[in-house]
Amino acid sequence: MSSVIASTRFSVLDRSRIRAGHDGPRALRDTVAFAQEAERLGYHRFWVSEHHSVPGVAGSAPTVLAAAVAAATSTIRVGTGGVMLPNHQPLVVAEQFGVLESLFPGRIDMGLGRSVGFTDGIRKALGRDKQDADDFAGLLTELLGYFDGTQTAHPQVHARPAEGLRVPAFVLATGQGARLAAEAGLALVIANVRGEDAMLRAIDDYRDAFRPSAWNDRPYVVVSGTVAVADTTEEARRILLPEAWSTAYSRTRGEFPPLSPAEEIRARAMTDRERALFEEAQRGQIHGTEDEVEDALEKLLSRSAADEYLVTTSTYDRGAMLDSYRRLAGLTSRSA
Repeated sequence: MSSVIASTRFSVLDRSRIRAGHDGPRALRDTVAFAQEAERLGYHRFWVSEHHSVPGVAGSAPTVLAAAVAAATSTIRVGTGGVMLPNHQPLVVAEQFGVLESLFPGRIDMGLGRSVGFTDGIRKALGRDKQDADDFAGLLTELLGYFDGTQTAHPQVHARPAEGLRVPAFVLATGQGARLAAEAGLALVIANVRGEDAMLRAIDDYRDAFRPSAWNDRPYVVVSGTVAVADTTEEARRILLPEAWSTAYSRTRGEFPPLSPAEEIRARAMTDRERALFEEAQRGQIHGTEDEVEDALEKLLSRSAADEYLVTTSTYDRGAMLDSYRRLAGLTSRSA
């Protein structure tokens, strides 16, 4: 029994991944159905993401999708992981979350990221460029100011119905972004993208630099990552292969494709570079039987002292994916 796991909240981030042979509308409907299952299983939050012009991802309008998820559920917290703030005007983001919080009071989270369009063409279509991400701190200050009425970038402008509401805000970040979350007094969401040691250093820096705010009186850390649970270690690894190949593909071709069956990926002839990227994409992920996953999670959560774990697993085989989430929910229950 793990007291560390039992005291940690577990949540879900679903990116509405498109599967080969299916379309985007099906992926969005699958996301809503998945949220209902996550609520039944006792997960704390269900978040959706923002991607533009990506063949393998249907989630392009996170606040719209979050509204559909919140309407289809009743108790689970719903939010974004995240809205990419440099892609939008802070006023519009504040208004959207103000509407969500008004319709679903006490259940909405505002997860915010600093990425801006995946390619030059997407950034141009959005009316943005790479430099817009450099002013994330300023955009964040303006956005939060619309909620508490302190924003000064546009005098006499008010975000209605957001002003006066309190929507929990989270910053999706690595190194530098973690410092911005600390300075703003916001919760941090961080993933193991540069190695676990680097992630842990960023978490330590966040806690050291944290300034209490009206949003949070203490640091709050959400570690994000992939977890796959199955009867055997090999079956769990199979769950990871479609997303790993999609990631490797994106690194060589500039776009995420729809998810393919694991058997097709195993049979695929890869170049040396593709094979290296494919294997790299599987590092740092947690997978195995219930006992193996429990052991790995206990070690990571003990090292990071995270308050919450945001599970990001997606795969072609939705049956296997949902079974993995059910097993993980059962594991957290047995650790209580």
